[in-house]
Amino acid sequence: GQLEITDAALMYIAARYTREAGVRQLDRTVGRIARKAALKIAQGEADRVRVDVADIKGLLGAPRFYPEEARKEMPTGVATGMAWTETGGQLLFIEATLLPGSSGLTLTGQLGEVMQESARAARSYLWSHTTEFGLDPQMFKNYGIHIHVPAGAIPKDGPSAGIAMTSALASLMTGRRVRNDTAMTGEITLSGLVFPVGGIKEKVLAAHRAGLRRVVLPARNEPDTEDIPEDVFKELE
Repeated sequence: GQLEITDAALMYIAARYTREAGVRQLDRTVGRIARKAALKIAQGEADRVRVDVADIKGLLGAPRFYPEEARKEMPTGVATGMAWTETGGQLLFIEATLLPGSSGLTLTGQLGEVMQESARAARSYLWSHTTEFGLDPQMFKNYGIHIHVPAGAIPKDGPSAGIAMTSALASLMTGRRVRNDTAMTGEITLSGLVFPVGGIKEKVLAAHRAGLRRVVLPARNEPDTEDIPEDVFKELE
């Protein structure tokens, strides 16, 4: 044909210019490129058009989306969670900090009611198990806690960030960092049980795309790992 779009260019378009569960937006975007290529050929500027990654910005403008990447530096009080959205899986970075002279729990990042309940459950679980985890109970009494989930313009909800919130708070209270190569998902209960959650395939794929090779899942989600592509599954620890 007179138009060739390389595989690398298609992958770049899908990652940087579209964000949906299907391929409708990708189809429209490729159509824009095809029309511009047809115009070049019709005007005699070229007999054949080959589109590679370096050509995309000139044809489509600046990228609309940027792929998530694992954080290279994880300070205390930060953990990597995984969420499911209508457009697939995505990483959630849970950030927690202490507020001297304050009390209670502050939640920001446009969190839905269920996710807010997960944060409260994580705090209550750790507070009721201070001896077990070697935590100072006075920290819960003398400091307020602020939990923030970045990308504040994007609504977030669901219980699956429970263990990530618990890990972020435990890191904050102990001064020990959470591993930066690890993402996690699961609902936490007040007794410390971890319940299964949905969207495992999409969440693991999001972690893999971001360069993470270690994921923590609820034990009862093990059957869902069969849906993960074999080439991705083999690269996980």
